[in-house]
Amino acid sequence: MSQSTVGEGKYKVFFEKHFLDDEVILIVGGGERSHVGGVVICEPGQPVQVYGLSGHHDIEVLQPLALAACRKYQTKVTVLGGIHIDHASKEDIRRVVANCKKLHDHL
Repeated sequence: MSQSTVGEGKYKVFFEKHFLDDEVILIVGGGERSHVGGVVICEPGQPVQVYGLSGHHDIEVLQPLALAACRKYQTKVTVLGGIHIDHASKEDIRRVVANCKKLHDHL
């Protein structure tokens, strides 16, 4: 297992990367409280499977991370998790999304 973190305070996001033989599982969290807001499964050459929990928008950052990891490792990738900030403003969301994009460099 390896872990990568980007940002500070309530804008901090992270993933834990686990290998299950040759497949990859990423657990994503951050903000003020981590949770499971969605699951994304990618497999090379197959449609992406996206499962977002009602009222959560976490798949917006989970899906690009899953696609990037699938391209990099050329294997099945499952990404799950969520990032929560109470009463998040548009600026809060922008900063968290920007930090999630920086996580791609740590795959």
